Amino acid sequence: MSRAVGDALRFERWAWPYKSPRPIPQSHSLRRFHATAYRLATTRCSSLSSEIARSPPPAAAAAPSSRTGNLAARFSMAAAASSATSVHDFTVKDASGKDVDLSVYKGKVLLIVNVASQCGLTNSNYTELSQVYEKYKDQGLEILAFPCNQFGGQEPGTNEEIVQFACTRFKAEYPIFDKVDVNGKEVSPLYKFLKSSKGGLFGDSIKWNFSKFLVDKEGRVVDRYAPTTSPLSIEKDIKKLLGSS
Repeated sequence: MSRAVGDALRFERWAWPYKSPRPIPQSHSLRRFHATAYRLATTRCSSLSSEIARSPPPAAAAAPSSRTGNLAARFSMAAAASSATSVHDFTVKDASGKDVDLSVYKGKVLLIVNVASQCGLTNSNYTELSQVYEKYKDQGLEILAFPCNQFGGQEPGTNEEIVQFACTRFKAEYPIFDKVDVNGKEVSPLYKFLKSSKGGLFGDSIKWNFSKFLVDKEGRVVDRYAPTTSPLSIEKDIKKLLGSS
């Protein structure tokens, strides 16, 4: 047996006497070395136990963040848009924040437009929208205007300011709803449905202010028009859906 192995065996028998009732005789210096090593080992263990006891308990699981809530809301809205078969399946908010069930427009022909107050197309579109509405509202036409600030920041005002602008300057009598996003992660479920029903020339996304969707009496999207298409130029399509000559 080598000296190192013998020392190891003697250390084990000295440190843990219950393993061997008859320790091997050792020199005084070796016994002091073993005793010191054992004391250091037990002291370290005791110190570690104290540190563990003083350690704070694991933090409780964090509550769901607002980001998680937003994701859940987006998934819910996406599900609503994917399961819808008609514009009438949606609920939107009016300019005062109240819910409006679009099923109230069953039997009406709808022209849905994303509007803005500071766009180069504002004057011509608002003027012609009011003219078309005045001419066909009694025959069953409704225009639904949705303010949107995603294009050049050209609709920065509050809902109240937007309504006052449209009604005062252009005599708009049709409903103006809550401001919405028509593209991106926060897209309105209604607009997600409109875009998937009728894609544009270069993809589904809305290209600018005053894009228009024509919807029949059953809530189906019939046609889509570019921002530069004037409301008066689609009069014949409106008349066709209304059943008027």
